[in-house]
Amino acid sequence: QVQFVESGGGLVQPGGSLRLSCVASGVTLDYYTVGWFRQAPGKEREGVSLIESSDSSTYYADSVKGRFTISRDNSKNTVFLQMNSLKPEDTGVYVCASKSRWAPTISDDRLSAANFHSWGQGTQVTVSP
Repeated sequence: QVQFVESGGGLVQPGGSLRLSCVASGVTLDYYTVGWFRQAPGKEREGVSLIESSDSSTYYADSVKGRFTISRDNSKNTVFLQMNSLKPEDTGVYVCASKSRWAPTISDDRLSAANFHSWGQGTQVTVSP
């Protein structure tokens, strides 16, 4: 089973940048699609981005498109989320999750949490003046 440790969160001013890391253990990430999700207090969990296992193609929520970049380094079993031009509405706990390439796809929404089956504990991102 995949276990994740997220890091890189913190307090940043609007317009600033952060780089989140998600380090996996227990498996080789090559065979897993990895997604980043976030949850703000009082709001539902939101899918932010994912990177596929097969060809490292990427997908972004409209709210972060053009500002966030997801990448992976399989040699380090790590997935990154570079976040630029941060806004207060980006505040939340950011969690990474995985989907095995052999696991069934539950939802047509690629960023649906239902498609992912192993979750980290998260790292807090706060965007505030």
